[in-house]
Amino acid sequence: MTLEDFDQEVTKVIDELPPEFKKQIDNVDILVEIWPSEDDLKSILAHPGITLFGLYKGVPKTKRGSNYSAVLPDKITIYAGPILSFSKSLVDTKSQIKKTVLHEIGHYFGMSEEKIRDAQKDW
Repeated sequence: MTLEDFDQEVTKVIDELPPEFKKQIDNVDILVEIWPSEDDLKSILAHPGITLFGLYKGVPKTKRGSNYSAVLPDKITIYAGPILSFSKSLVDTKSQIKKTVLHEIGHYFGMSEEKIRDAQKDW
């Protein structure tokens, strides 16, 4: 899978979100990078051996108050390198992209790791 194909798959997952969720997503950039930076890994207090497929940085929807305005967009980054390295097939890659995008969108909506993992059981 090329990086362009990977990016298109991320876009497809976002396009296929249920309308009730999709219309609530605002002020967030969703992009693809090849590998997480050292700063990205430090931001989650990653210890050696941790693999990072995606990262959300910003103010979750549940924490935005009435003073939330004129703020730079939040950022969801999906890392192609780790996902492609761990995937065994094209189907596996697409599945992991979907899981990662939905996981990071869960953080955007203010969900904890535990709530996201519970929700992932239904994906």
